[in-house]
Amino acid sequence: MKNITSIVWASVVCFALAGYGDSYKSSQAAKFVAATVYAGGEKLSQMQKLPDLKMTDNNLSFDRIAGYKDFKIVATHFRTDKQELRYILANPVAYKALQQRARVMPEGSKIVKIGWSVKKMALFPAALEADKLQHIEYMVKDSSRFNANGDHWGYARFVKKKSHYQAWEKGTKGCISCHASAKESDYLFTPLQGMF
Repeated sequence: MKNITSIVWASVVCFALAGYGDSYKSSQAAKFVAATVYAGGEKLSQMQKLPDLKMTDNNLSFDRIAGYKDFKIVATHFRTDKQELRYILANPVAYKALQQRARVMPEGSKIVKIGWSVKKMALFPAALEADKLQHIEYMVKDSSRFNANGDHWGYARFVKKKSHYQAWEKGTKGCISCHASAKESDYLFTPLQGMF
Protein backbone atom coordinates (compact mmCIF):
# COMPACT_ATOMS: atom_id res chain seq x y z
CA MET A 1 0.00 0.00 0.00
CA LYS A 2 2.88 2.35 0.79
CA ASN A 3 4.25 1.74 -2.70
CA ILE A 4 1.00 2.82 -4.34
CA THR A 5 0.74 5.87 -2.09
CA SER A 6 4.28 6.97 -2.94
CA ILE A 7 3.56 6.64 -6.65
CA VAL A 8 0.40 8.73 -6.33
CA TRP A 9 2.22 11.45 -4.40
CA ALA A 10 5.03 11.43 -6.95
CA SER A 11 2.49 12.01 -9.71
CA VAL A 12 0.97 14.90 -7.79
CA VAL A 13 4.40 16.52 -7.43
CA CYS A 14 5.05 16.03 -11.12
CA PHE A 15 1.83 17.72 -12.20
CA ALA A 16 2.31 20.52 -9.70
CA LEU A 17 5.76 21.34 -11.02
CA ALA A 18 4.63 20.98 -14.61
CA GLY A 19 1.97 23.59 -13.91
CA TYR A 20 4.64 26.22 -13.43
CA GLY A 21 5.70 25.84 -17.03
CA ASP A 22 9.30 25.29 -16.07
CA SER A 23 10.62 22.64 -18.46
CA TYR A 24 13.55 21.80 -16.20
CA LYS A 25 11.32 21.25 -13.19
CA SER A 26 8.92 19.23 -15.31
CA SER A 27 11.68 16.98 -16.61
CA GLN A 28 13.10 16.52 -13.12
CA ALA A 29 9.67 15.67 -11.79
CA ALA A 30 9.15 13.15 -14.58
CA LYS A 31 12.43 11.47 -13.68
CA PHE A 32 11.37 11.41 -10.05
CA VAL A 33 8.08 9.72 -10.93
CA ALA A 34 9.82 7.19 -13.16
CA ALA A 35 12.26 6.30 -10.38
CA THR A 36 9.47 6.04 -7.83
CA VAL A 37 7.34 3.84 -10.07
CA TYR A 38 10.34 1.60 -10.76
CA ALA A 39 11.14 1.28 -7.05
CA GLY A 40 7.50 0.61 -6.30
CA GLY A 41 7.40 -2.08 -8.94
CA GLU A 42 10.51 -3.69 -7.48
CA LYS A 43 8.92 -3.79 -4.03
CA LEU A 44 5.65 -5.13 -5.40
CA SER A 45 7.61 -7.84 -7.23
CA GLN A 46 9.33 -8.80 -4.00
CA MET A 47 5.94 -9.12 -2.34
CA GLN A 48 4.99 -11.92 -4.74
CA LYS A 49 6.05 -14.78 -2.50
CA LEU A 50 6.80 -18.22 -3.81
CA PRO A 51 4.67 -21.15 -2.62
CA ASP A 52 5.47 -22.49 0.84
CA LEU A 53 6.81 -25.83 -0.38
CA LYS A 54 9.77 -27.99 0.58
CA MET A 55 11.39 -31.09 -0.84
CA THR A 56 10.67 -33.99 1.49
CA ASP A 57 14.11 -35.59 1.34
CA ASN A 58 16.44 -32.60 1.78
CA ASN A 59 14.09 -29.87 3.08
CA LEU A 60 15.06 -27.36 0.38
CA SER A 61 12.29 -24.81 0.01
CA PHE A 62 10.89 -23.10 -3.05
CA ASP A 63 11.62 -19.69 -1.54
CA ARG A 64 15.34 -20.51 -1.36
CA ILE A 65 15.39 -19.00 -4.87
CA ALA A 66 13.26 -15.95 -4.06
CA GLY A 67 13.98 -13.27 -6.66
CA TYR A 68 15.01 -15.82 -9.31
CA LYS A 69 13.15 -13.83 -11.97
CA ASP A 70 15.97 -11.29 -11.73
CA PHE A 71 18.70 -13.91 -12.21
CA LYS A 72 20.64 -13.73 -15.48
CA ILE A 73 20.09 -16.15 -18.34
CA VAL A 74 22.97 -18.57 -18.73
CA ALA A 75 21.66 -20.63 -21.62
CA THR A 76 18.66 -22.23 -23.28
CA HIS A 77 18.31 -25.77 -24.47
CA PHE A 78 15.71 -28.15 -25.82
CA ARG A 79 15.07 -31.69 -24.56
CA THR A 80 14.08 -33.69 -27.62
CA ASP A 81 12.98 -36.67 -25.52
CA LYS A 82 10.60 -34.53 -23.49
CA GLN A 83 9.80 -31.93 -26.15
CA GLU A 84 10.63 -29.30 -23.56
CA LEU A 85 12.21 -25.85 -23.85
CA ARG A 86 14.41 -24.91 -20.92
CA TYR A 87 15.91 -21.70 -19.64
CA ILE A 88 18.91 -21.86 -17.32
CA LEU A 89 19.37 -18.93 -14.94
CA ALA A 90 22.10 -18.08 -12.43
CA ASN A 91 22.24 -15.84 -9.39
CA PRO A 92 25.00 -13.15 -9.34
CA VAL A 93 27.49 -15.39 -7.49
CA ALA A 94 27.09 -18.22 -9.97
CA TYR A 95 26.93 -15.98 -13.04
CA LYS A 96 30.23 -14.29 -12.19
CA ALA A 97 31.88 -17.68 -11.72
CA LEU A 98 30.52 -18.90 -15.06
CA GLN A 99 31.85 -15.77 -16.75
CA GLN A 100 35.26 -16.49 -15.28
CA ARG A 101 34.99 -20.14 -16.33
CA ALA A 102 35.56 -21.29 -12.79
CA ARG A 103 36.21 -25.02 -12.53
CA VAL A 104 34.48 -25.20 -9.17
CA MET A 105 31.45 -23.06 -8.43
CA PRO A 106 31.61 -20.97 -5.23
CA GLU A 107 29.43 -21.40 -2.16
CA GLY A 108 26.02 -19.81 -2.53
CA SER A 109 25.82 -20.45 -6.27
CA LYS A 110 22.27 -21.02 -7.45
CA ILE A 111 21.32 -22.42 -10.85
CA VAL A 112 17.64 -22.38 -11.79
CA LYS A 113 16.05 -24.36 -14.61
CA ILE A 114 12.60 -23.53 -15.95
CA GLY A 115 10.91 -25.98 -18.32
CA TRP A 116 8.07 -25.29 -20.75
CA SER A 117 6.12 -27.43 -23.15
CA VAL A 118 6.24 -26.04 -26.68
CA LYS A 119 3.82 -25.13 -29.43
CA LYS A 120 4.04 -23.78 -32.96
CA MET A 121 4.13 -20.01 -33.20
CA ALA A 122 0.82 -18.71 -34.53
CA LEU A 123 2.44 -16.13 -36.82
CA PHE A 124 5.43 -18.29 -37.81
CA PRO A 125 4.48 -21.99 -37.73
CA ALA A 126 7.98 -23.15 -38.70
CA ALA A 127 9.15 -22.05 -35.26
CA LEU A 128 8.37 -23.34 -31.78
CA GLU A 129 7.73 -21.22 -28.71
CA ALA A 130 7.16 -21.76 -25.00
CA ASP A 131 3.64 -22.87 -24.14
CA LYS A 132 2.86 -24.07 -20.60
CA LEU A 133 5.31 -23.84 -17.72
CA GLN A 134 5.99 -27.40 -16.55
CA HIS A 135 8.38 -27.09 -13.63
CA ILE A 136 10.95 -24.95 -11.85
CA GLU A 137 13.98 -26.64 -10.37
CA TYR A 138 17.25 -25.50 -8.93
CA MET A 139 20.57 -26.53 -7.49
CA VAL A 140 22.40 -24.64 -4.75
CA LYS A 141 26.04 -24.98 -3.68
CA ASP A 142 26.01 -25.50 0.06
CA SER A 143 28.87 -27.66 1.34
CA SER A 144 27.67 -27.42 4.93
CA ARG A 145 24.49 -29.35 4.08
CA PHE A 146 25.10 -31.40 0.96
CA ASN A 147 27.75 -33.84 -0.12
CA ALA A 148 26.16 -36.57 -2.22
CA ASN A 149 28.91 -38.16 -4.30
CA GLY A 150 31.19 -35.30 -3.26
CA ASP A 151 29.23 -32.73 -5.27
CA HIS A 152 28.19 -30.29 -2.49
CA TRP A 153 25.04 -29.42 -4.40
CA GLY A 154 21.48 -29.50 -3.10
CA TYR A 155 18.68 -30.11 -5.60
CA ALA A 156 15.01 -29.18 -5.67
CA ARG A 157 12.22 -29.56 -8.19
CA PHE A 158 8.74 -28.08 -8.09
CA VAL A 159 6.22 -29.26 -10.66
CA LYS A 160 3.31 -27.17 -11.85
CA LYS A 161 -0.07 -28.91 -11.95
CA LYS A 162 -2.66 -26.62 -13.52
CA SER A 163 -2.24 -23.42 -11.49
CA HIS A 164 -0.52 -24.93 -8.46
CA TYR A 165 2.98 -26.16 -7.68
CA GLN A 166 3.98 -29.24 -5.74
CA ALA A 167 7.30 -30.66 -4.64
CA TRP A 168 8.38 -33.48 -6.92
CA GLU A 169 7.29 -36.68 -5.24
CA LYS A 170 10.24 -38.69 -6.57
CA GLY A 171 12.67 -36.63 -4.52
CA THR A 172 16.21 -35.76 -5.51
CA LYS A 173 17.89 -39.13 -6.04
CA GLY A 174 17.26 -38.85 -9.77
CA CYS A 175 18.80 -35.36 -9.84
CA ILE A 176 21.91 -36.53 -7.99
CA SER A 177 22.46 -39.57 -10.20
CA CYS A 178 21.87 -37.61 -13.40
CA HIS A 179 24.25 -34.77 -12.50
CA ALA A 180 26.90 -37.27 -11.43
CA SER A 181 27.68 -37.73 -15.12
CA ALA A 182 28.80 -34.08 -15.25
CA LYS A 183 31.35 -34.39 -12.43
CA GLU A 184 34.17 -32.90 -14.52
CA SER A 185 32.26 -29.61 -14.88
CA ASP A 186 31.29 -29.43 -11.20
CA TYR A 187 28.05 -31.29 -11.94
CA LEU A 188 26.77 -28.62 -14.34
CA PHE A 189 25.61 -29.61 -17.81
CA THR A 190 25.35 -26.12 -19.26
CA PRO A 191 28.19 -23.60 -19.69
CA LEU A 192 27.59 -19.90 -20.22
CA GLN A 193 26.43 -19.44 -23.82
CA GLY A 194 28.05 -16.65 -25.77
CA MET A 195 26.00 -13.68 -26.91
CA PHE A 196 28.53 -12.07 -29.25
